Amino acid sequence: FDNETLGLTDEMTASDIEGWDSVAHINLMFGIEQAFGVRFKGNELAEMKNIGELKQFLRAWQLWRSY
Repeated sequence: FDNETLGLTDEMTASDIEGWDSVAHINLMFGIEQAFGVRFKGNELAEMKNIGELKQFLRAWQLWRSY
């Protein structure tokens, strides 16, 4: 997101990031899919309330993939 000073916390939401919009959301979704090999279904990413929920999702995905 071109902001090296941006610190993420588990409680952080999109509304906490200045200039966040739908394009940023799509870029985040594609970036996560490429980086982790995950595919979001429908509004799965949009339904996550904060960074903490996203981290939990990715941990579960990685565990599932390792089996």
